[in-house]
Amino acid sequence: MRLDGKITLITGAAAGIGRASAKLFASHGAMVGLIDINEAGGNSAADEIKTAGGQALFIKADVSNAEDVQRAVEAVNDTFGGLDILYNNAGGATPGDGSLADMPLEEFPHAIGLNLFGPFVGCRYAIPLMERRGGGSIINTASIRSMIGTVGADAYTAAKGGIVAMTRALALQLAPKNIRVNAVAPGAVLSERVKALMATDNDSGPDQALVDRHILGLGEPEDVALVALFFASDDSRWVTGQILPVDGGASAI
Repeated sequence: MRLDGKITLITGAAAGIGRASAKLFASHGAMVGLIDINEAGGNSAADEIKTAGGQALFIKADVSNAEDVQRAVEAVNDTFGGLDILYNNAGGATPGDGSLADMPLEEFPHAIGLNLFGPFVGCRYAIPLMERRGGGSIINTASIRSMIGTVGADAYTAAKGGIVAMTRALALQLAPKNIRVNAVAPGAVLSERVKALMATDNDSGPDQALVDRHILGLGEPEDVALVALFFASDDSRWVTGQILPVDGGASAI
């Protein structure tokens, strides 16, 4: 029970890494708020947690909309009485992404809104609640693409590079308030979204060269959820400002 009594908010929690993390966090005693634009998936994830004896609240929200994020944070605060852990998991490349020379220009603000602005406003509204609780943990989601050179998904890559910089900046600012800020940088994880991108003819999914870099093979959502649990718990109480690749060894090449 590494998160016993902790109040957690996880974005992008209807599927993939977010869903796996919500279930794992709840199994360790956390009260879990789940945000996603996918209402059916979010409700089913929350129902699974409740059926297993945990506490969960689903809020339908678009993380690229500041008002939606504010409303979701307030709902978690009203329901559970505060916030200890924010996991900014929502994000991802989209089929319109690719080479910056060829992608539609509107793809760039779309990628920034989903992958960088969403975590930015999540932190903005969560930090005051954590201060009232005497501290907390923020976990952002970067990407292996922000750490090594890769082909395609240039808008997504730029946004995730912003996550790396924001994570380190906030870690410095929030350390005096006992709020730790770290990021996971997943490689190619076999979520339903990544499987769909790999099955279609576009540049935003992992190409074969990137897949081949994963010397331990491609990961599962649960592999990343376990690292997020480490950052969320007191096991990482002396860790902040770190970007941890969870990538099957891809960044070691």
